[in-house]
Amino acid sequence: MGSQRTDRIPRSRIDKFAERRAELGEAALQTLGELGYARTSLREIAQNSEFSHGVLHYYFSDKVDLILCSVRQYKARCVTRYDEVTSQATSVDELMDGFLSALGETVRTEAPMHRLWYDLRSQALFEPAFRADVAELDKSLEAMIWRIMSRLSELAKKPLEVQPAAIYAMLDGLFQQCLLKHVCGDATAISAMQEQVRWTVSQVIAAPPQSARLPRRRRALAAA
Repeated sequence: MGSQRTDRIPRSRIDKFAERRAELGEAALQTLGELGYARTSLREIAQNSEFSHGVLHYYFSDKVDLILCSVRQYKARCVTRYDEVTSQATSVDELMDGFLSALGETVRTEAPMHRLWYDLRSQALFEPAFRADVAELDKSLEAMIWRIMSRLSELAKKPLEVQPAAIYAMLDGLFQQCLLKHVCGDATAISAMQEQVRWTVSQVIAAPPQSARLPRRRRALAAA
């Protein structure tokens, strides 16, 4: 009994420490999203939250530690964002419309968080401390996109003509371009991105024979 009791005490302390880190990481997200990696320090985060600089220093070794904690929490929510529409959709159009609607909404409402993610992914090219976490998070986002694509393929009853990394890179590129245009004030950025994503997805789910994909005039010439 005594040994079990002493075993539980350290576990409890560890859990409370982790919970406090999670709370502080969540509180720091808004400041990080607004200022980005280069302009953010623990002192800056403390000034924009209810927590003191000393408290942040106690729970985090440096700003890299805090940023990684914050981004891990945010991305953990992101990777399940489309799971409900993916599981409940009963047709290609229903899933595609639901996915595109959610994709546009997250640009409108969470642009600072996405901006922070792309900032950190770029920083990983120079900052070794970010690389393992960024690679892991990137892989989870790739898996998220592949779940959507796999369900679309299932509903369409057509095979996918693409690899997971390739479709993720294509859609991520379109999303990042949209994000940049959106933060620069382009009112058409989201709708344009949604159209581009729809077209891209349609190309990687096995398409009809080549002749059926030709423009009408070219099909007439081919038939002649």
